[in-house]
Amino acid sequence: MAESFIWEFHLAPMVVSDRTEQLQLLRDSLRPGQRRLADWHGGPLAVSAVPGSGKSTGMAAGAAIAIAQFQLHARKQLVLVTFTRSAAANLKAKVRQHLKELNLPYNSFVVHTLHGLALNIATHNPEVSGINLDTTTLVSPNQSNRLIRTAVEAWIYDQPQMYQRLMEGQSFDGEETERLRRQSVLRTEVLPALAYTAIHEAKSSGLQPADISLIGHQAPPNIYELLEVAAGLYEQYQALLSQRGLIDYDDMILAALKALDDPDICRRWQTQIFAVFEDEAQDSSPLQTQLLEKLAANPESDQAAVNYSGPLSPPSLADFEMSSPSKKPSQTREASEKSSLLPGGSRGANLVRVGDPNQAINSTFTPADPVFFNQFCDANRPERLATIAQAGRSSPVIMTAANYVLTWVNQQFSSTTAPFREQAILPVPPDDPQPNANPAPLGQGVELMKPADVTASVQQIAERVKGLIADWKDANTMPAEAPTLAVLVRENRQGRFIRELLDDPERLGFDFVETTGLKIYDVGSRDRNTQVPLEMLRLLQFIERPHSPDYLKAALRVLVDRQCIPTQDLNPLATNPEQFLYPGPLHPPLTTEAALQARRYCNSLLRARFNLPPYHLIPFLGTTLNYNQSELATADKLAARIAQQISDSSPSTMIGVLQEIVSSERFDAIEAEDTEAQYTRPGQLTIITMHKAKGLDWDAVFIPFLHAKLIPGEPWVPPQTEFLGTVSLPDVARAQIRAYVHGHPSIPDIPTAWHRANDLKKAEEFRLLYVAMTRAKRLLWMSAAQKAPFAWSNPDNLQETAPCPVLPVLGKFLRESGTEQL
Repeated sequence: MAESFIWEFHLAPMVVSDRTEQLQLLRDSLRPGQRRLADWHGGPLAVSAVPGSGKSTGMAAGAAIAIAQFQLHARKQLVLVTFTRSAAANLKAKVRQHLKELNLPYNSFVVHTLHGLALNIATHNPEVSGINLDTTTLVSPNQSNRLIRTAVEAWIYDQPQMYQRLMEGQSFDGEETERLRRQSVLRTEVLPALAYTAIHEAKSSGLQPADISLIGHQAPPNIYELLEVAAGLYEQYQALLSQRGLIDYDDMILAALKALDDPDICRRWQTQIFAVFEDEAQDSSPLQTQLLEKLAANPESDQAAVNYSGPLSPPSLADFEMSSPSKKPSQTREASEKSSLLPGGSRGANLVRVGDPNQAINSTFTPADPVFFNQFCDANRPERLATIAQAGRSSPVIMTAANYVLTWVNQQFSSTTAPFREQAILPVPPDDPQPNANPAPLGQGVELMKPADVTASVQQIAERVKGLIADWKDANTMPAEAPTLAVLVRENRQGRFIRELLDDPERLGFDFVETTGLKIYDVGSRDRNTQVPLEMLRLLQFIERPHSPDYLKAALRVLVDRQCIPTQDLNPLATNPEQFLYPGPLHPPLTTEAALQARRYCNSLLRARFNLPPYHLIPFLGTTLNYNQSELATADKLAARIAQQISDSSPSTMIGVLQEIVSSERFDAIEAEDTEAQYTRPGQLTIITMHKAKGLDWDAVFIPFLHAKLIPGEPWVPPQTEFLGTVSLPDVARAQIRAYVHGHPSIPDIPTAWHRANDLKKAEEFRLLYVAMTRAKRLLWMSAAQKAPFAWSNPDNLQETAPCPVLPVLGKFLRESGTEQL
């Protein structure tokens, strides 16, 4: 690669001229919004791109043009940052193809995920970052969950009075059974969830346990001292990581920033990095954004060598305590931007951030929030803000429907909490280079249905798919390949319901696979397969120690998740295992059929230990959980793996091997069908969640079960936690921490924080629906059944259910605009 670069300076003028023409042709192949990436000449640039607009195509072309224009090489590189490994591989391939055509060196750029970039920086400077892979280990998600449980127990031991206050809740009569039930809820549900939420929110913003405690002191008093509890859990978790030589994903970012706090190290990295291009910027956390801003800063700037406090970093606690309405964080941002200007008016940070805040769908379970990317866009408007508004993915009627939903939803919120950035999806011109851009619709293009119940919803989907396939086979003008098809669901249990119904000709009314010739690819089934080792571990732990409340509750949770027993509050059952499993004549009887069914299942598991040899336990457990063919094959593989590792196949030794397998997360599931990670293949019907569908598209997209209970959702507190009040404490803690990180003038009290948390969830659910709608190219089919399950763990328990509020107004809009509905 070095020889290729040296040769670059001795190119004949004719070759250079050819390259100039090639670069111009590459630029001309882009849409107007994409050309802003090709025309970038340094400094910050914000690019807000609508769905289907080809932002990765524009970024790859812009990267290749920048490499050519600035003559980048191995010692002065362009760094491309993406959110996932698959996106990184896709972007890398596109840039390499451009460089190959331009005869430019491949070592002029690198592509990283955010965490991969941070780990690279930290491990190259272990003496400062404290991260040495010889002495530290990255904790897996399963290990992290166990550490959080251990941290909870340690906190309870250290803080008995605070724990007692939580246990008493809003009121408590001292009854022993209720006390045990509340302890179970706190230890296994509330406190682990609070710890997980607070730790990730805090660490992703660069906050330490002491900072969370200080923020709690700024909040209105509450009886639980919520943020003080969160700070204590955080401190216990960090101590466990340190004791065991572990780091988590947030520690990677913190360690990289710690290394870059050293002026010499920081200057060395900044000298090697010419610019940073970030994709999916709406999903970055504050700390990740700070890392990229620091790397992209000009090494010659005075700010570059000091501890960087960029425009998106949270204010200091001192500033927060002194804040007033007259002193806004935006003023600090403006001063920071002015001080970073170089001679001639160009800013020192060569940072290009591309994203779509309207596709931010991770903010309720990760610290990412579209507010940060929106702030970056607003700080760089108008000269350094580009919008890629033209999109060739969908038929015009689908884009019109998505634009209407965006506008209508924003009108239901205040201007400060509106879920969407106001940007409409526009069609491309007739001469757009994308083949078959803005294709003709199938049928009406957008079809809204109101089936009688959820079974009828699936039957209507099957009939519509059958009609599409028949039309494709009959029409001479159809493409050579069959249309791509997908059903998008809100949760995997809905996908399982659809798959089971499509596989049942008697209930469906015809043989779906035989009639259509399609394969059914249920993406969620692969996720369920990867859970097999963990489910086996939980059931074997219960069989080995049935008198453990924790093991009993974990086993019951597996049975509920696998729909072997109905959904119910498991805490009363697990509080006193002996009484639940083997009740005496003086014990109060179980009052529900669901609880009796749970007891029968558990007793059958315990009998199996004595009636079956140990090596038959795992296949038996798979059968008990009603595993499908793929899951049973995975269970068989797991049993064979365990048999190879141990000579004594007792439950205790099997548990030890399973714990290692679950901790390492290196056990691959067996797929009985051809289920490669190709979700958009012709000839199959893909069943996938809305979250996983982001970044994909299909000719026809079916979105059933659009009910208000799920989108936008309703404030809901699990009944077993209502003794703490009618709020979710983890969600309240998240809202209070974010109030500080977002620079609000005060920390909200618990009721206000709970209201903000619900607004956040509703906003994200509407964005998720928008993402799902914009996956469709030629047909968008949506429905809300009149009757739906109260909970999808029991799909046969139907009740009258209100539709998502978007559907009635969208239907009215389409009718009035001339698009007839079926």
